[in-house]
Amino acid sequence: MHVGAAFDSLDLLAADVTEPFDLVFIDADKVNTPAYFSWALQRTRSGGLIIADNVIRDGAIVDPEGGDPGGLAARRLHEMLSIEPRVSATTIQTVGLKGYDGFTLMLVN
Repeated sequence: MHVGAAFDSLDLLAADVTEPFDLVFIDADKVNTPAYFSWALQRTRSGGLIIADNVIRDGAIVDPEGGDPGGLAARRLHEMLSIEPRVSATTIQTVGLKGYDGFTLMLVN
């Protein structure tokens, strides 16, 4: 277990890992989701899954003029996925008590 800001803990986590990941679940500070995805992609085996949570953000992902930094980061993640040949991805919208959001499933090819 590493305690602290997730982005600052990545180097510590990488030092503890000797094999590629089978599954990475990204649910930390939303503005760094694209960076977490890039980090995870380098460390996830072919056939592994990367899941990013909270990527719809009540529709902020489709509002490039919006002020939600998390929404802009989710938009950037999807832009990265659109040109990344090493993954196949789909985003699933969810609806619940907190409004609507969603997650992205990424299969590493």
